[in-house]
Amino acid sequence: MTRKPVDTGDPDRLYTVTAGRSRADDSFDLVTLIVSECRPTAGMQSEHARILELCQHPAAVVEIAAELKLPITVVRILLGDLLDMGRITARHPRAAQSVASLPDSALLKEVLHGLRNL
Repeated sequence: MTRKPVDTGDPDRLYTVTAGRSRADDSFDLVTLIVSECRPTAGMQSEHARILELCQHPAAVVEIAAELKLPITVVRILLGDLLDMGRITARHPRAAQSVASLPDSALLKEVLHGLRNL
């Protein structure tokens, strides 16, 4: 059995899309929601324009990567460009402030059992 490589994108194209950059900003995790702050403009890089179109409604970074068929790292580099230009807003998921603020596990189990009984 022959295995296909995970990333089948053309390395030359990916190099061109990111202008040779290979390090992504750590500001974006997979579930960060991205929202466009403007419409695409003439002369804009096609990938940037497509991201702005996709993010007219909030979209997660992983959804954008899947839609563009690009690796996550490449999408994170492109999102960093758009964030620096003020063309997108990133909404990061909220982390619980403390363990005490999380719901009780017994309550969650009851809810799960109730949902299963529906």
